[in-house]
Amino acid sequence: MMHHKTVLITGAGSGIGRALAITAAAKGFRLILAGRTKLSLRETAQQCASGTHQIVVADVNTPNGRAALASAAGGALDILINNAGVLAVGHLRDIDDASLDQMVTTNLLAPMALTRDLLPALQASQGRIVNIGSVFGDIAYPYFASYSATKFGLRGYSDAIRRELSGTGVGVTYIAPRATRTAAETSFNALIEPLDMTLDSAESVSAQAWAAILNGKRECFPKGKERFFVKIQRLFPALVDKSVGAQARHPKTLAALARTRQT
Repeated sequence: MMHHKTVLITGAGSGIGRALAITAAAKGFRLILAGRTKLSLRETAQQCASGTHQIVVADVNTPNGRAALASAAGGALDILINNAGVLAVGHLRDIDDASLDQMVTTNLLAPMALTRDLLPALQASQGRIVNIGSVFGDIAYPYFASYSATKFGLRGYSDAIRRELSGTGVGVTYIAPRATRTAAETSFNALIEPLDMTLDSAESVSAQAWAAILNGKRECFPKGKERFFVKIQRLFPALVDKSVGAQARHPKTLAALARTRQT
């Protein structure tokens, strides 16, 4: 009997998570679709190719939610995709404690804890950990400071756990998409033009991500100017400070930010 490899995707109910699931189903993977809303997970499952797709309603931020996912994975898991994430945009002075806590917990602490809990299953299948980060995890953007911090942390965690697991057969891939057309776009829509942001579709992000995952790549960045800027950031960060700082202070950006606060 043919074995269908299993992939567990957190935040599978919408956006990049849904696109990743649809692509995975088309490639013949068995899916464990994780998220907090059963209706959105069912919608994702309905858009996936026929196959065995399990829905698990669970909050990855909680021990009980992670335990439910570990139970669903069972003794072996081929790919874990830590995709669930949240975003708050604006001046740091305007970001409240609850938003800060939610971003750090969802974007950074939960992937670390879930990976820990699923390590036995991943090691049993010599599987792969996939962390969905962001270009903002390399190029820290004003008004996305807290979000950038969590993605910097996720990138550092990806490098560290890759080295820690070397020789075990478990691989790690870090995916760094740029801004993506998802429901989260509404929170920063006014800033797209003044900050000269390029948006990709969730489908194109998924296609690039799966190409990297299946080829065992250590990281994946979008094609275009952002890949070049990441190299500049790593070698000459002061140049990025000057360029992006000017964008942050520009009257058009400040006006857009004011509109964002009003929505």
